[in-house]
Amino acid sequence: MMTIRKAQERGVADFGWLKSRHTFSFGHYYDEQQVGFSDLLVINDDRVSPGMGFGAHPHQDMEIFSYVLEGGLEHKDSMGTGSVIRPGDVQMMSAGTGIRHSEFNASKEQLVHFLQIWIVPNKKGVAPRYQQVHFADEEKRGRLRLIISPDGEHGSLGVYQDVRVYAGLFDGTESAQLQLAPQRYAYVHVARGAVKLNGIELNAGDGVRLMEEGSIKLTEGKQAEVLVFDLRPHQLPQGH
Repeated sequence: MMTIRKAQERGVADFGWLKSRHTFSFGHYYDEQQVGFSDLLVINDDRVSPGMGFGAHPHQDMEIFSYVLEGGLEHKDSMGTGSVIRPGDVQMMSAGTGIRHSEFNASKEQLVHFLQIWIVPNKKGVAPRYQQVHFADEEKRGRLRLIISPDGEHGSLGVYQDVRVYAGLFDGTESAQLQLAPQRYAYVHVARGAVKLNGIELNAGDGVRLMEEGSIKLTEGKQAEVLVFDLRPHQLPQGH
């Protein structure tokens, strides 16, 4: 079963300096039908004006990763980590017992466009940790590159949950297929461009829930960048 959520159906937040679209309930946007999917709790599609950003704020017991599509995102946290995340970089922060961090547009002239994604952990009270890895376009071109996994396999970033995240770039005749284990769920998010998922055309910002589909096939991309989440077969409790 596939359930499509079109880009224009997402929640909207516009603070002037920040324009965000929420795939799932977040902040002032609440939809009881969109309270995460399996362990995937948040996908925020954020555009931050030059020189602006999120001041230091706390998180606890959450796996949070950022995926930059355009520009540079400057990160600082209470562990002493400081870095600028650029396209191709994936940043994973395990908040664990508690962490404070800030995220600012690293440029005074250019917009930064990134996805902020939250995953509910299977372990609470862990020591906070920070990871950052660069995945070159060549690794994602015409294939689904594993970027996040429980054990950090194949150079991916580790996550405290039974979740695997893949990233792919597709244009023209490029295609990729991912087999899902029995009863697994999946979520596909089109970060930009257009692509066909199991024959159904999707555009930037569209997302699809897949339950017991067996496989995912991505074809006929038009400058597409896609994230695929391989998830446990269960729903988050309402109001999480």
